[in-house]
Amino acid sequence: MAMIGCWGNDLIFSTSDSRILTFRDFSRTVSSSWASHSRIGLKDRTEFVRPELQKIKFTMDLNATLGVRPRAMLEFLENAVEDGVVNTLVIGGKAVGKNQWKITDTSEAWEIIYSGGELVSAKVDVTMEEYL
Repeated sequence: MAMIGCWGNDLIFSTSDSRILTFRDFSRTVSSSWASHSRIGLKDRTEFVRPELQKIKFTMDLNATLGVRPRAMLEFLENAVEDGVVNTLVIGGKAVGKNQWKITDTSEAWEIIYSGGELVSAKVDVTMEEYL
């Protein structure tokens, strides 16, 4: 098994002969807050206020033919959001950022459903935010 990364012990991004769970379109936003102070006859003067919470977004393709149970993974992610689970995000053996991460939002699309309602393929967009 080739490990790509993880979020805690339950969300493992990896590839093997029997299971593929990876992500794509990974983006991270690092920003800060600044205040502007008006000055008569001059350009505004800016002042650093604070760093903002970092954000991460990525998409996962969940496919039963690749060894992932889409419905179970969607339920896991739903519970993580609604229970406020916080974990360290590790990619390539290194922690992403200085702090832990919470999943604030997921958006799922059910793509292939077999007769009887078995979900075979789904796509889920995940949004994480830094946790302090």
